[in-house]
Amino acid sequence: MRLLKLVPDNTNIDFLKWRGIAFAISSLLIAASVALIAIKGLNFGVDFAGGQVIQATFQQPPALDDLRERIGDLGHGEAAVQEFGSPRNISIRMQLPDEGGAEGANRAAQDVRNALEAAYPGARIDAVETVSGKVSEELVRAGGLALLLAMIGVSIYIWIRFEWQFGVGALFSLFHDVTITLGFFALTQMEFDLNVVAALLTLIGYSLNDTIVIYDRIRENLRKFRKMEIAPLINLSVNETLSRTIATNLSMLLALGALFFLGPDVIFSFTAALLISVIIGTYSTAYIAAPWLIWLKVTSDSFLPKDPVSRAERGPRNETPDGARV
Repeated sequence: MRLLKLVPDNTNIDFLKWRGIAFAISSLLIAASVALIAIKGLNFGVDFAGGQVIQATFQQPPALDDLRERIGDLGHGEAAVQEFGSPRNISIRMQLPDEGGAEGANRAAQDVRNALEAAYPGARIDAVETVSGKVSEELVRAGGLALLLAMIGVSIYIWIRFEWQFGVGALFSLFHDVTITLGFFALTQMEFDLNVVAALLTLIGYSLNDTIVIYDRIRENLRKFRKMEIAPLINLSVNETLSRTIATNLSMLLALGALFFLGPDVIFSFTAALLISVIIGTYSTAYIAAPWLIWLKVTSDSFLPKDPVSRAERGPRNETPDGARV
């Protein structure tokens, strides 16, 4: 029985031919993502924004404006109301009461429950989450610090294992992937919570794995093909690892696609973040991490040991009678 080959053995795609266009597209995406984050901001969930989130399920999809008005009439401040997974599943986010602490939050949740049951027969409350402002600030700092330290740690690891040029390429590739993913969340206004931070940390590890595979092959080929130009050598390395990259990423996309369309609503944002991250990470490994070695002036003899004494200065070598040189 013949084995299935996703990529033929003689595949020779010229990836670096489009590196200039790819870099221009990536630069535009990064700039657009930063602008979206600055202008629209991220739709922080209760983990980061603080407050109270009530998840409710209705028999029939309610009119969001009418629901928002009914909750606002309860006297607990303006509420953010949006669909959560399906038109019948609604997420209601409210500010915590100024007074009363936990008891005040429980009373507000009970008022919402009573109002929904009275106005929408068959409606039920599925979950109530409450996070104080102090806790949310700590979570924001901890989440941001975790992402930053993970990116720096990955770059230092690659720097030590390879050379500093590889570490810089990996760091920019990770910055590229994380920034565009954040831009996606700013554009869609999908809820950004601790699940998404976990997805971004997973992305950093996953992207590192793919980048190291290609970097390791590039290093092997730098030793093997001393006279080959760097661009053809990187193309060769990417093509040699292409079968592994496609098989791994296709498996991930199939699993994440099933979770995205059929999975539970509670991990929807986590799955969406991973799905977009795998696509972007696959692209950046070939078109961002690898071409950076060219822009950082890596050549086929960049990492050869430097010999301070030339052969001419050492003079001719003598040979023993059996042909061995001394």
